[in-house]
Amino acid sequence: MTQTVSLSQGRTYLAIPGPSVMPDAVLQAMHRPSPNIYDGALIDMMPDLTRDLCRVACTNHNVAIYIANGHGTWEAALSNVIAPGETVLAPASGRFTYGWAEMAEGIGAKVQLIDFGTSSTWDFDRIADALRADRNHQIKAVLAVHVDTSSSIRNDIPALRRLLDDLQHPALLMADCIASLGCDRFEMDGWGVDVTVAACQKGLMTPAGIGFVFFNEKAQAKRATMPRVSQYWDWQPRADPDLFYQYFNGTAPTHHLFGLRAALDLIHAEGIEQVWARHERLATAIWAACETWAEGGALHLNVADRAHRSHAVTALRLTEGRGTALRAFTEHQLGLTLGIGLGMEDYDSCFRLGHMGHVNGQMVMAMLGGMETAMAALDIPRGKGALEAAAAVLAA
Repeated sequence: MTQTVSLSQGRTYLAIPGPSVMPDAVLQAMHRPSPNIYDGALIDMMPDLTRDLCRVACTNHNVAIYIANGHGTWEAALSNVIAPGETVLAPASGRFTYGWAEMAEGIGAKVQLIDFGTSSTWDFDRIADALRADRNHQIKAVLAVHVDTSSSIRNDIPALRRLLDDLQHPALLMADCIASLGCDRFEMDGWGVDVTVAACQKGLMTPAGIGFVFFNEKAQAKRATMPRVSQYWDWQPRADPDLFYQYFNGTAPTHHLFGLRAALDLIHAEGIEQVWARHERLATAIWAACETWAEGGALHLNVADRAHRSHAVTALRLTEGRGTALRAFTEHQLGLTLGIGLGMEDYDSCFRLGHMGHVNGQMVMAMLGGMETAMAALDIPRGKGALEAAAAVLAA
């Protein structure tokens, strides 16, 4: 009698593009009783924690911490620098620029959106045309998503800064680094970014629930002109508190902070340059395997040009709607969870691989081996030698 045997027991692997795999050190740091929020270790660790957060973003400026996901930090950033009726420019290369633009509309801003599709990076000629047409400088900020988690496109933030400078346009450059911080190279000060938004659950390897807004003096000057900023979203007391509770406008996210402290310790012990290099090498191995599979005609990478691909997430599609079937097999038969196709035109065809944060070579090879197994079980056409191609990258 034929019997189906599940191989999913044992430790599962969550290979979605956030929340990412959490290190044991982070989980252990959080496994403690509630601390005193008025005195003691929690209060004492905050100055170093904020300093080390800024080190990850490569900035000597300010950071405000919010008990919020990435959507919350979108609103927090906008609320401090964009007044109702003001205009923002949003160049979109995936679903998440649309999300940030919708958040801007929600606070009363006017949005000028340029859509570049879900497989192409920005066209700087079109962005330049929009900025040149804005002769009276009505555009107060450009909402720039560094890595769009839905499409896996990595946009060129330094080039956008150069364009703004060349055109002498005073708009704030605001970068969404929710998917990229701690994964893809990002240098806030070196790249001339005025406001950066991020969250803890991807490259920072901490359970979802806290977000960050980094801002420089130019952004702070715009904040000073605002007619009003809600007390909760106001970044000023959070970035420069007189009392501990002002970091969070109330009770602190205590256990998240202990976990984040452990995650930052791991990042800085490895070194941010090494963190970026590790993500790049692992991503290159994944691409080598996927490009080999693609020779069979069924699998396609969403972003053709490697130079425009994120090192944190890879978006893929399988013909004939087989992405959902592939994900179901890897999860239920192998204990490997791949990411859904978010914001793409064909949900059942599209899926994503998360390779961000606490991930290493053997984890990537296990993920690729699981995909090879699923494609064999589902009889999906594919090029041969994908795992060998990935192994060659890691062995180089």
